[in-house]
Amino acid sequence: MRALLPHQSDQVDDQFLLERYSSGQRPFVRFNFVSSIDGSAQVDGLSGGLGSPGDRRIFSLLRRLADVILVGAGTVRAEGYEGQLLSEEDMAWRIERGMPPQPVLALVSHGLHMKPPEPVFAKSPVPVLLFTSVHVSDEQREAFGTNATLVQVSDKDGGCAPQEIVDYLHSRGLGFIHAEGGPHIFGQFAAAGAVDSACISHSPVLVAGDGMRIAVHEQQAFLQFELHSLFEENSMLFCDYRFRRSAESQPE
Repeated sequence: MRALLPHQSDQVDDQFLLERYSSGQRPFVRFNFVSSIDGSAQVDGLSGGLGSPGDRRIFSLLRRLADVILVGAGTVRAEGYEGQLLSEEDMAWRIERGMPPQPVLALVSHGLHMKPPEPVFAKSPVPVLLFTSVHVSDEQREAFGTNATLVQVSDKDGGCAPQEIVDYLHSRGLGFIHAEGGPHIFGQFAAAGAVDSACISHSPVLVAGDGMRIAVHEQQAFLQFELHSLFEENSMLFCDYRFRRSAESQPE
């Protein structure tokens, strides 16, 4: 893998990548997606067909930095999030720096269609937060038991209110939020202006067909980003776009 921005280098190590993808801003909301050159997030309904060894390397490093991994219920069902989410090497890196071995796992289920027996709850080695915008009864909380903490937030545009999710996580010391989709969650956060970093791996393939775009929302969202970092490996581009904030809104 070579660096093209902020400066050119024929080879970059993990430490350099981690430094470029880090941020001192809190809260800091990052979305990570792989995309075809025509904007599709899927091949045959899954993202895996667009990936590469370099994409998987960066994906792993981005999880190292996170306080919490945020993902929608649909992506959990399609991609599988059962069990340990980080490698032993990644966990050792975090422990050396005084971080918990793994990030907290936060799921978004607008209609609360996820149920306690699902493997993602039973097999998770870390606390699971489950955000929903429907009324949560005492019976439902009891049904999940210690498998998950249910958090009710407002309904916004047919989904869970993004800013309430961010505020809740940040208030509990989970300010570095690493979101992995799916496209509907990305679209909702973009429409709410709640995206600070979009890490997009551009795969050198054209998919066409009816594959879903990486961001989906009924209303157009227009956010201006700047290219913070750019890497390349075997014609695949790895971009970190940072939201362009006014000078007044920059954190001190």
